[in-house]
Order: sequence, then structure tokens, then C-alpha cells
Amino acid sequence: MTDLQKDVLIGFLFISGILGFMAGEFIVSTVIFATAAIFSNINYNLAHSRS
Repeated sequence: MTDLQKDVLIGFLFISGILGFMAGEFIVSTVIFATAAIFSNINYNLAHSRS
């Protein structure tokens, strides 16, 4: 996954979380925010350094 793809994914998840929160779906938006946080903290270079 390139940096651009990672940034687009995190941005999409963040915007989806905001829209879910504004719609009143608090549990769904919490899960989406948590997913965005996990993806933003994953280090993808670890998998490439092993090969």
C-alpha cells in the first residue's frame, strides 16, 4: 500500500466517521474512528523489510 492509498483510506474513514457522528450513529462512528486510528498507526515498511 502506497502512502497515497493509505492517506486516501484514512481520510475516507475519518470523513465517514464525522458523517456518522452527525447522523447520530455514535457506535458506528466510534468503530470507524477506531479503524482510522489503527490504520494510521500501522507501519507498512515492516513487511517490506523482511523480503
